[in-house]
Amino acid sequence: MMKNLAMLMILLAFGWAGYWVLGSWRVEKNFDRWFEDRRNDGWVAEYDDLAILGFPNRFDTTFTNLTLTAPDASMAWAMPFFQLFTLSYRPNHIIVVWPPKQTFTTPLEELTLQTDNMRASFVFHPETELTLNRANISVNKLNLKSTRNWQLGADNLSLAVYQQEGQSASYRIALRAQDVASPLANPPFSGIGLPKALSALEVDLTAKFDRTWTRRAVEHARPQLTQINLALAEISLGDLGLAMNGDITIDKAGYPKGNINIRAVNWREIVSIARDSPQVSPSITKAINGALNLVAQLSGTANTIEFSLTFSDRFMRIGPIPIAPAPVIKLR
Repeated sequence: MMKNLAMLMILLAFGWAGYWVLGSWRVEKNFDRWFEDRRNDGWVAEYDDLAILGFPNRFDTTFTNLTLTAPDASMAWAMPFFQLFTLSYRPNHIIVVWPPKQTFTTPLEELTLQTDNMRASFVFHPETELTLNRANISVNKLNLKSTRNWQLGADNLSLAVYQQEGQSASYRIALRAQDVASPLANPPFSGIGLPKALSALEVDLTAKFDRTWTRRAVEHARPQLTQINLALAEISLGDLGLAMNGDITIDKAGYPKGNINIRAVNWREIVSIARDSPQVSPSITKAINGALNLVAQLSGTANTIEFSLTFSDRFMRIGPIPIAPAPVIKLR
């Protein structure tokens, strides 16, 4: 009996080893086919080496010197390595690990992203289209620097995305960040003394798209936003603060329509920062300042005001006062 049991264990071990070898071969061939398809679509999609380890229970894939460039050269992404980890018996759950340094190049600038630890967990529906069910991304010690002389940093950042039940193209998105250093934090062009980092950044919203997020979103066109329900967005910087909520819809051209309710603490200092920033048009800050002064006079409060930012007819307004053309919301 013991001999038979030993033989069974040996056969099972050989069978599992064969399953892993076959599985790793399929993983490698699938990646080869994906990169070949991207090159046929006009992408630059190259890497120096592809290694698959993890026997016996995982497929640990590592790309070395990975480069991806869109066909229209709108974005190029380069990394010294990129890793994907999956359990051999649950291939629809993928762990992604990024390197400490990544480079993004656009026609306007080059961005360098440096992190201490950037990883994510993606869970897809178990089908060939790989429809996203949920994702969690965490980043430690983030620093994003541009050749256009600006940078953004955060001590910790987390992003959670969950597909809404019964609404395949709708996702709940939550963003949390601590100690965010932005171009507006203690800017050299402003005389206002501010902390070097935002003490809090929190966003909670539900986003609806024109179709679900699948592998096609990377391979071809991105799904486009059709609706945003903003439950909460809060930003605090020293004694300054912004809190927002509201609902907007986005038309096929990318223009929003709806209202965002805003509560601004020490709003005059916030406008002063925007006024002194070279990235904000003086005509826009003048219009904002005039509209908010009117709101403050009508409400009878000096430092804290509440108002609605209205998007309509491709313009942004505070009350009846036009502020600026509405932004075009398009995912490239």
